[in-house]
Amino acid sequence: MIFSADIISKELAIFESRFKESLQSNVPLLDRILKYIVKTKGKQLRPMFVLLSAKLSGEINDSTYRAASLVELLHTATLVHDDVVDESFERRNVFSVFALWKSKVSILTGDYLLAKGLLLSLDNDDFKILQLLSRAVKEMSEGELLQLEKSRSLNLDESVYFQIIKSKTASLLASACAAGAYSSSQNLEITEKLRQFGEYTGIAFQIKDDLFDYGTDDVGKPTGNDIKEKKLTLPLIFTLNKVDSKLKKELIYIIKNQNRKKDKVNFIIETVVKYGGIKYATEKMDFYRDKALQILEEFPASEVRTTLTNLVNYTTIRKK
Repeated sequence: MIFSADIISKELAIFESRFKESLQSNVPLLDRILKYIVKTKGKQLRPMFVLLSAKLSGEINDSTYRAASLVELLHTATLVHDDVVDESFERRNVFSVFALWKSKVSILTGDYLLAKGLLLSLDNDDFKILQLLSRAVKEMSEGELLQLEKSRSLNLDESVYFQIIKSKTASLLASACAAGAYSSSQNLEITEKLRQFGEYTGIAFQIKDDLFDYGTDDVGKPTGNDIKEKKLTLPLIFTLNKVDSKLKKELIYIIKNQNRKKDKVNFIIETVVKYGGIKYATEKMDFYRDKALQILEEFPASEVRTTLTNLVNYTTIRKK
């Protein structure tokens, strides 16, 4: 499925222009880095959710464009910082900022992006939108630290996993939808409804990312990246809680001590597939996708609602 955002193509072009403006700097090094970031940025799903949520709730306006820019600035800042934390040399199949400019510059660039986002809202009195997005940044930091803590002890509790992804991934998408809704409606009930919609979509989105690690006919070749990083994703958590104690100890040993050996990683992947981890995670992903779609059904039928429905479906069947 190829998702089409034609209904907001004009608005996306305006957003692109304003986002580039928000990234301008008078420091040559920083300006060079920011241009590189713009050149290598991703699909911009989060700004799309901002714009579509606003259009579903009312009329897109200047506050909406600022909200979309704030979301993208915060998201980009977290990615730049994440690459330092993970010591990752690649981001979307190109060199990361960390790879090209190392830790100090990457951290300062992330801080600059965060400050630009805060000032964009404060200078325009977008206090409610800033509150919504600031809460997401707090939750994302908490989620990252909780994941680091639990990955050391290999905690196998599924409820902890959902707590982590709700904070790490879903909180930003939830706040993006809420910010979009508030920018065009100033209605707290609609804002909360679309915040919940974004949260369910974000959870489904993250489970889909988990599934890429194991590979299926729908997803493609397994990557095994999460196993190498000792991240306990839903397919693996389900499997570890289902196998006998002997196999469980073997799998945990591999995750802790042999996670860079290709044959050992492949053994984990094969075990997860064999014991139903992929099936279970897919069912959970579909469950949260359907909860998000149920919220959309509460809004009147429209081309915007249909586009949001297609976007939610796209996030769960995408190939990368």
